[in-house]
Amino acid sequence: MDIRERLYVSTIASDATEIAEHYGIGIEIDEFCTASNMEGEKFEFNDHIVRKKMASAHRHILHGPFNELFPAAIDPEARALAYKRFEQTYGLAKRYGISRVVLHSGYVPYVYFKSWFLEQSTEFWKTFMSDKPRDFHIMIENVLEDEPYTLARLIEAIGDERVRACLDVGHANCSSTLELTEWIRTLGPWLSHVHIHNNYKAYDN
Repeated sequence: MDIRERLYVSTIASDATEIAEHYGIGIEIDEFCTASNMEGEKFEFNDHIVRKKMASAHRHILHGPFNELFPAAIDPEARALAYKRFEQTYGLAKRYGISRVVLHSGYVPYVYFKSWFLEQSTEFWKTFMSDKPRDFHIMIENVLEDEPYTLARLIEAIGDERVRACLDVGHANCSSTLELTEWIRTLGPWLSHVHIHNNYKAYDN
């Protein structure tokens, strides 16, 4: 397989469309990482931009919103908000004809015991995927996790071939003391997407 068929450039990059066209790679749409961009005038503005960017590539992945969205939230209202926003994301993916979506795990250290996070997240994602079509896939991304084992156990517990892992090496580099090889080894059986960027462990972005 041509490696270009596996590469995507984030639309965070100002020259994403030029890169996608020049190298023949896909794009990962990041305009909707903030949930309010999916609504009202903000959506109309971003929809126009996104459709122009999508025209530059034949393969697309959608990155869903993540600000203040916590699938394992202790407050049921907070969890309901995450569910609502992810359902909106699914609707947006259908609108764009995209079948692969990146969503954050929502793990927050010192807020959730890992046992609670694992139990509640498993229930959340099973429910979320229960009415989705067979060709719709999500990749759950690490952010503040200090190790890969909990995310691996989560995806294994969900037990759905449509739910895979997205390894963000920059997040892991900044949030964990483990070598990236350990993250890759642990998440390998479920790994479907990788975010590659470097923060030199100074500041995660």
